[in-house]
Amino acid sequence: MNLELRHLRVVCAIAETGSVTKAASTLGLAQPALTAQLQRIERTLGGPLFERDRRGARPTALGELVLARARVLLPAMKGLQDEAARLAGATDAPRRYRFGGVNSPFLGRLVHRVAAAQPQAQITTYASWSVDELAQLVVGGRLDFVLTGVCGDSSPSAECGLSWREVSVDPVLVLLPESHPMAEREEVRLVDLRHEQWVAAPGDGCFGDCFAAACARAGFTPRKLYETDVRGCVDLVDAGEAVALCQATFRPPAGLVTRRLAGVPLRWRLMFGWHPDSPAARAAEWVLQTAKAAYDDSLASHPAYLAWLVANPAFGVRRSGVLAPVADANGVRTA
Repeated sequence: MNLELRHLRVVCAIAETGSVTKAASTLGLAQPALTAQLQRIERTLGGPLFERDRRGARPTALGELVLARARVLLPAMKGLQDEAARLAGATDAPRRYRFGGVNSPFLGRLVHRVAAAQPQAQITTYASWSVDELAQLVVGGRLDFVLTGVCGDSSPSAECGLSWREVSVDPVLVLLPESHPMAEREEVRLVDLRHEQWVAAPGDGCFGDCFAAACARAGFTPRKLYETDVRGCVDLVDAGEAVALCQATFRPPAGLVTRRLAGVPLRWRLMFGWHPDSPAARAAEWVLQTAKAAYDDSLASHPAYLAWLVANPAFGVRRSGVLAPVADANGVRTA
């Protein structure tokens, strides 16, 4: 492994907080992921950087050496990036936004908002079922930003050094034919679907395991979960061969309906990622806020779900744990 600036940031964060756990929280990473990353850094440098016990983490002699160099290199690199950003901003060259997405139902609305705000921008999109592939493309400089989803409170892998922020959190819904006996209900109990065949879009995350665990909590083992693309999922449901798991902002075609699962046994967090050392990083916060606005836009075509979000502020776009104001179908802002 080659040592990178993101590795130096990890070392500095641990030293500044005095704890791997606190550093993980500061960096927005899971503690086991940060521990594994620290171990790889130590193997690369040839020895332990911290002495760790109940009182926290204290730098070793090697750690002090690395910290001394990092505290020079990181500000210098930040200065270089700031100067480069100012120089780039002084030109008339249009911005470039290269988005990668994993089954993101409102990517089109995000592209629309970015294009409307910056008509001269060059915008491209790339779709993949693998967040790992997209992360590698960001690291390699072929993509700028990634939209992907994760189950529950989990986070995408920190292996590639990407920064991740939450766009929204939603319940996972079930897609049914209008003729299905459960289609007349507003909510469907997961256990009442225990005899169904299931289908979902593929991915390299833990969704299949999370779904199996949710079924186990409901007292049954699901039949085989088919994996196919979105068009294939819709065709199987339309043919009556399966019911599908889908995102809350998915727009069902004619003849199909989405219904909430009672008790929200499965949650889906939409995450936005970028590499902190990339030129695109300076626009990341603006694009993140634009993505949240695009999510709000998508709710106009889901008035029933919008009403549910207002009554359930732990879901939707969250700012400091509170649902952000969104527009209803008539464009009226609600809390």
